This record gives sequence, C-alpha cells and structure tokens, in this order.
Amino acid sequence: MKLTDPESAPALTLEISADGIDHDAIETLLSDYVVSRESHRNAEGIVIRPDAVQDVLSLLKTEAGFDHLSCVTAQEYEDRYECIYHLKKYEDPTQELSVIVPTPSGHPVCESAAPVYRTAAWHEREAYDLVGIQFEDHPDLRRILLPETWQGHPLSRNYDQDRPQIVPLTEHANPLEDDHRTTGTDSDTMFLNIGPHHPSTHGVLHVRTVLDGEVVVDVEPDIGYIHRCEEQMCQQGTYRHQIMPYPDRWDWCGAGLLNEWAYARTAETLADIDVPEYATIIRTMSAELSRMLSHFLAIGTYALDVIGEFTAAFMYAIRDRERVQSLLEDLTGQRLMFNYFRLGGVAWDLPTPRQEFIEDARSFIDVVPRHLAEYHDLLTSNEIFQLRTVDTGVLDPEAAKSYGCTGPVARGSGIDYDLRRDDPYGYYDELDWSVVTEDGCDNFARVLVRLKEVEESAKIVEQCLDRLAEWPDEDRTVQANVPRTIKPDPDTEIYKAVEAAKGELGIYIRADGTQTPARFKIRGPSFSNLAALPQMAEGEYIADLVATIGSLDTIMGEVDR
Repeated sequence: MKLTDPESAPALTLEISADGIDHDAIETLLSDYVVSRESHRNAEGIVIRPDAVQDVLSLLKTEAGFDHLSCVTAQEYEDRYECIYHLKKYEDPTQELSVIVPTPSGHPVCESAAPVYRTAAWHEREAYDLVGIQFEDHPDLRRILLPETWQGHPLSRNYDQDRPQIVPLTEHANPLEDDHRTTGTDSDTMFLNIGPHHPSTHGVLHVRTVLDGEVVVDVEPDIGYIHRCEEQMCQQGTYRHQIMPYPDRWDWCGAGLLNEWAYARTAETLADIDVPEYATIIRTMSAELSRMLSHFLAIGTYALDVIGEFTAAFMYAIRDRERVQSLLEDLTGQRLMFNYFRLGGVAWDLPTPRQEFIEDARSFIDVVPRHLAEYHDLLTSNEIFQLRTVDTGVLDPEAAKSYGCTGPVARGSGIDYDLRRDDPYGYYDELDWSVVTEDGCDNFARVLVRLKEVEESAKIVEQCLDRLAEWPDEDRTVQANVPRTIKPDPDTEIYKAVEAAKGELGIYIRADGTQTPARFKIRGPSFSNLAALPQMAEGEYIADLVATIGSLDTIMGEVDR
C-alpha cells in the first residue's frame, strides 16, 4: 500500500446486489478518493486518502446504506499509521466494508469521522490516546482511557515505558470553579460528580454532571479507571491456548461465554477451523444460559436503581441467577470465569450423569415463564416503576444508529438488529426463537426487551437440551482436530462479532505469521452504548439520569478493557 493519489474514474450509480456488495461499483462511486483495495477475511478493504474520510463515509452512508460504524481500529506499522473504519448495515450486517486510512509515520493526521457517525468520537479518542493518531475536525480530541497528564501513546512503536508521568498542579484544581453559582444572577448551575465509586454507576464510572436546579444541562461519562491493557495481553498470548481465558474478564456479570464465543468465532474463521455440530449445540445452550445470567442481574440491579431499596425483584433475580450459575458451574467447573470454549469446540461434554444435568436444566427452564410473570407484576406493571422509566432516557432510532448502539439498547429503540439471526453462527438458525424489539425508545422499553429476551433464551436452551438428550453416543464430538500451533499467514486481517448480552461484541485480529496476533482489538458493545448517554440524559432530571445509566446495563470491563 502506498500513499499516492488515485486516478480519476467516471461516475457510476452504485448498485448493491441481493447476494452481497458490488465492490467495483463502490470503488467507482469513491473514485476520486480511493488509493487501492485490500482483501480482508471478512470484508473487502477500500484504502482512501486521509483528507477524504468525511466525504467517503458520507457517500457510503447515504448512497450505499452503510449506517453502522461498528468499530474503529488504529495501529502503527514500520512505515505508516493506519486507521480502519469497520462498516456494516443494520438491516444486513453480513454486508461489511473496511475503510482503511493510512497516514505517514511522521505525520499521523487524518480527518475525523465524528461528523458522519457520532460513535466515531469516542473510538477516535481511543485511537489518539493509545496509538497517537490525530483527527482533524474532531469535536473533542483528548484522551479517553488514560489521564490527560499521561506522557506518550502506549501502542506506538517508540513508546518509552520508563518515561516519568508528571501530574501538574492544575490537575488538582477545584472542579466547581467554572460551574459554581454565579453571584447576582438567577443561575442555579452546579457541577456534580457521580462516581466513580457509587452503586448507581454500575462500576467504576465517573459521570461529570452539570445541573441547573435538578435538570441535567450537561453530562460527560469519564471512563478508563479500570483500563487493564486486555488487548496488549491478548497480543502476547498464543491463539490456541493463552487468549481464551481473557474474554471472561471483559464481563463479570456472567456473559463470559458469549465473549469467549466472540474470540472463538474470529480465530476459527481466521484459521479455517470447523466446529462439530454437537459442540455447536453445547455452545449455543451455554451461551444463552450466560445471557440469562447477565440479564437477571441487569433486571435485579435496575430495580434497586429506580425504586431505591432492597426489593423483592432484586432478590428474585439473584435467586434465578443462582440457579443458572449452578448449571454453568456443573457444565464448566467455574461460576463466573468459565474458560469453557476452545478453538474448534468446547472443553468437555455435559457432566455425568448426563440425564441428571439435562433434567436440572429443564426443571429451571420450566419455571422461567412463571418467574417472568412475577417480574412483570413487580416492575413493568408497577405504577411507580412506570413513572420513573416511561418517556425517560429517550433514544430515537436514528441517534441510536449514529452512536453505534446495539443489543437491548438498540432493540429498545425499535432497531431490529441481532447478529444471531442477521449474521448466523452457532446453531441459532436451526432453532425456533424470535428477536425482541420495542418501539418505546425509553428506559421502560429497554427493560421490556431484556425480560422478553430471557424468555427467548429459555426457548433456545430447551430446544438445545432436546437435541443433546437424543444425540447418539458415538457422535458426541466436542472438539475438532485443531493444530497444536496456529500461525495464520502474515498480514491476514479479520473482524468478526457475536451477539453478546450487551450487544455486538467484535474482535479485530491482524496476523503476522507467528502464533500470537500482531494486533488484537476489542469492540465492546457497552463502549458505544455508553457514549450515547449525553444524548439520552441532557434536559432530564437528575433522578432520570440514574435510571438511564442503569438502563444501559454497561459493564466497565468491556468499556475500559
């Protein structure tokens, strides 16, 4: 790839075929900006000039329908920096396109995509923070995971790990100075810190809030308090054995098996590994149990957020969560950090005696409808709960798409987007279940989606149990024959995702011919969902802000990584 000017080409109306993307037509549409093309495992790559980012992405969004910027990956090579915008469509995520923006090593500057996709604002701040790429026209280009006082960019090739970190006196200035009540005016403005250590922030999240009376006039999520260099640790691990234990740690609410599947799907596609059908059914069953584990905790803690006491709903949710945890402990040997998936399958078969495990799982699935009715009685039918959640935290569909929201947050805004159905993997396309959406666009709608998704997950688990119970003994293969050492070809690139509990969890990998990745990028759904908080909370009451934070069900492990 060279940073040269493209030759001009005649304009041509873009046509997207029913079975995929006409990349030649896309290149023609972008003829004034395209430098070259690249082949990635999941999506064709269009290489463009760094001064053409906004024009290119605007054309792709309006003319080609790529309305979902799912991830932004930044990295440094020996001769250049590179930023990759991973584009999809909400109506069909199998139509993917990588927009690659190389910049010279001595001048890593390109246009910001934030004016086209709002979600790019946070993603580009991370690229600047960790890699050092500058983005022109960015609305607020500053560090996002590391403190503003940090020296250097940790993922740049010349980063000095021994460089002293200097904290100036201004870092400790009074935060109320600019927002304190003004003498002699009617202003009632006040700066309020919420978190980072507070139950209502659901983790180590700091929310900088400016109030006018009780109305939120400005809110800014401040993240990075538990940034643990998960991507760098994965880059030091081998594909076959050493990376898989990490994904569990991105979500300590119980959705770890879904995270493991995100890595497994990416690495298996990268290395051309097939998974036996029997192992695929086990994966699907255990992943949905993991989703239920996450949703039960989200529902229970949200009852605490909006009602403000140790409620029956919370205790019921913990009761049901414990039942699921016991099942997953029997299956995986762990209660939370499961480490059960393996490349090519799962670690082992169902516990023995098999019939006892299947009956225990069925007995729990049988009571789920009755327990869900209790949640609806206690929460969604509760007048106080309705007053706190209906028409608060409103996020309209177009704003949700612009922020890259996925999972229950997007489906609560009426966006019919679920990778289990729209980009099929596992055993989902063989089973009878439905994608849940609600058109309320508010906090109440997001609660309804999670409650109904528990019901759909129970249906999936039940159907998987039926198949596992009938499977012939001689065909119970839990792992494919995977090479001991996996070394994908150099410069092979891939981005794949699964439908995790919070939404689209994607992983980008660039191989360099060794048994460890050259670049490992995690796209956590909570990262993009949380970025939409100002859109949802500004202009509402402070109590509604707390309810809105809880409705996002963010997990800071996958926000900060």
